[in-house]
Amino acid sequence: MRHHRAVVIMAGCALIAAAGAETVGTDLPHRQELRRAELSISQDMEVITSISEIRKGEAVPRHYHHGIETGYVLQGTMVQLPGQAPTMMQTGSSVMSLRDVVHAGFTVVGDQPLRLLTVHVVDKNKPLYEWVK
Repeated sequence: MRHHRAVVIMAGCALIAAAGAETVGTDLPHRQELRRAELSISQDMEVITSISEIRKGEAVPRHYHHGIETGYVLQGTMVQLPGQAPTMMQTGSSVMSLRDVVHAGFTVVGDQPLRLLTVHVVDKNKPLYEWVK
């Protein structure tokens, strides 16, 4: 059930626009990169592991990646998509976004920060985030 809810949240994120995407640079300010390495089977791709902490009132604008993103919710909290009721992103749930699929677009509305461990397997020499307006 937790996995299903996280998938529903991420799918909903892909359908709803969020204001403020144009104000974000090429990275999320709350993402801390832990490690980056070339993918051994392709010199054109790399693996990037990060932790993000998004606090109450902060948003993750709609975006996509030039590769796959998978993640694990280290600390869950309530998040809200524009025009929808808040929903819980559960601790211990997983998320996955496929290549070039728009996702996110939510704001943290819970009292606890949302903490995510993410792994991106993406094309080298391309931005990690492509923002969608």
